[in-house]
Amino acid sequence: MNEFEIINNTKENIEEINNLNEFIDFALKYLKLKKVIFNIIFVDDTYIHNLNKEYRGIDRPTDVISFALEDDQSFIKTDFKVLGDIYISLDTAKKQAEEYQHSLKREISFLAIHGLLHLLGYDHMKKEDEEKMFALQELILNEAGIKR
Repeated sequence: MNEFEIINNTKENIEEINNLNEFIDFALKYLKLKKVIFNIIFVDDTYIHNLNKEYRGIDRPTDVISFALEDDQSFIKTDFKVLGDIYISLDTAKKQAEEYQHSLKREISFLAIHGLLHLLGYDHMKKEDEEKMFALQELILNEAGIKR
């Protein structure tokens, strides 16, 4: 059994956030993940800008930031794998959905799976790692029926 919580820390009630549970359940099954715990937290650009500046030294908002808890060596191990937190800027997600000319549902789902894959150790610093990560993201989105 997996446990995840979707937290909306914005002032907006967005249907796409409320319907994200189904996609995350699908993605976890697709990835054959069991006994994982994580949070997806929706914030605004100001909040994610502060996180980006403090933890990454980048002085601007971004779309998604993942904090993997088990990267911390002092973290206590449990029966569940505690993955961490995924922060998604709703402001940036809206802008990107418009820019890429697809639905907000697709953008939010993309950012959520992108953040989840980061928590699982995927990265896109090298070209071959980026190709692998982005191909898996697209595969999961397409299999879930969330197309461009």
